[in-house]
Amino acid sequence: MKAFMDADFLLRTDTAKKLYHQFAADMPIYDFHCHVRVDEISRNTVYENITQVWLYGDHYKWRAMRLCGIDERLITGDAKDYEKFLAYARVMPLLIGNPVYHWTHLELKTYFDISTPLDEASAPGIWERTKKKLLSGFGVRNMILQSRVTKICSTDDPLDNLEHHLALKKDTDFPVQVLPTFRPDKGLEIAKDTFVPWVAGLAKVCGTSIANYADFLDCLDRRIDFFDSCGCLISDHGMESMLYAQSSKDEVDTIFRKALAGGTLSLLEEAKYKTALLLHLAARYHQLGWVMQLHMGAMRGNNRIMKDTLGPDTGFDSVNDQQVAVQLSRFLDQANDAGLPKTILYTLNPKDNYVLGSMMGNFPQASQGSHESFGSHVQFGCAWWFNDHIDGMTEQLKIFANLGVLPRFVGMLTDSRSFLSYTRHDYFRRILCNFFGELVENGEYPANLESLGRMVQDISYNNALAFIGKE
Repeated sequence: MKAFMDADFLLRTDTAKKLYHQFAADMPIYDFHCHVRVDEISRNTVYENITQVWLYGDHYKWRAMRLCGIDERLITGDAKDYEKFLAYARVMPLLIGNPVYHWTHLELKTYFDISTPLDEASAPGIWERTKKKLLSGFGVRNMILQSRVTKICSTDDPLDNLEHHLALKKDTDFPVQVLPTFRPDKGLEIAKDTFVPWVAGLAKVCGTSIANYADFLDCLDRRIDFFDSCGCLISDHGMESMLYAQSSKDEVDTIFRKALAGGTLSLLEEAKYKTALLLHLAARYHQLGWVMQLHMGAMRGNNRIMKDTLGPDTGFDSVNDQQVAVQLSRFLDQANDAGLPKTILYTLNPKDNYVLGSMMGNFPQASQGSHESFGSHVQFGCAWWFNDHIDGMTEQLKIFANLGVLPRFVGMLTDSRSFLSYTRHDYFRRILCNFFGELVENGEYPANLESLGRMVQDISYNNALAFIGKE
């Protein structure tokens, strides 16, 4: 019997162990998609206790606690931090097979040198040990630096003034690049009640009025230029469903004006607007050499009562099952006319893994010229959200290898709000090394350790650096 989560955790073959320990373990991290608070990096926030690190904003943990019957007061309510931690500790032994169990213990080991399994009995001691370490000055920047992170791409609304990014850019004492990501979801979701207020906010930020679609595009382009001047390299779009419908400029302007006036749009009108705007944005991203990320397949805010009480992104989202293949193909093909930006496709529904895995091969290079010579112009992104567990990651690697060129994969990201989540890169690297190791041990690939090691290092870090960087 193997020891609990020891140095060879998830590494089932000798080849896997060599690849991980000799090549993967000490690679730096490029976390090109996350939701951390940049103001906390700028201030170098020091948390008072482990609850503030773990349970303030982590919908993965909240969801697990609810499924175990924990009262909401001990999750997002007014209970004291220690009470919330004890509630989480009681839940922990029940999470057998859940990635949250592994992430929790990787974080305890990596940042606090604690190997004791967390449960109700061990909780008081772990609380004290972690609290002592945190209050010793172990702040956000220490967590980032200890994790060997070199670059972080946050997720930012176009209305954001990026003041904390600009402050960090001037901070010569902190060597990690913290770059913004352009996330204009509220401007795309024309049928939601957030749209009109968001357009008003955009007009205010730009110091102008927005009366029509042309005004709107002008303001968005100005914000894109501002983000670019602040070092932005990536955009991100959360697509609940992939829509595609052709239209004229006059049609889109009419639809835009109707929405501003409070009118109700048909599904076809919504599709025409979203298609036109996303095509415009894709062309701008291509001009600037940005990467476009499309996150597809989430069905958000399913529990209306809890969404109204706690807000979005609080643990009441699930997998969507709408079709994406035809719409996605038509969108990418249309965008390719003006120059398709480097693109990463993510799906929350594993039924679409083969759709995205095969789609990337249709656009190996941009039709209007590329900003780089990396190849794999469209990427099948890593296993995301409900899929970032052992089975989900392994399946994504298998499909990528079956349908594409796996050594060109841009690898893992945290997609997290926690500064301790960098261990997810380690989790992924162990799974990657085990995947390669099993191919070698099964005689399906030669035991060329140096060649395999380069592949592991490229997928762990180098490919993201090459793919996202500008010439």
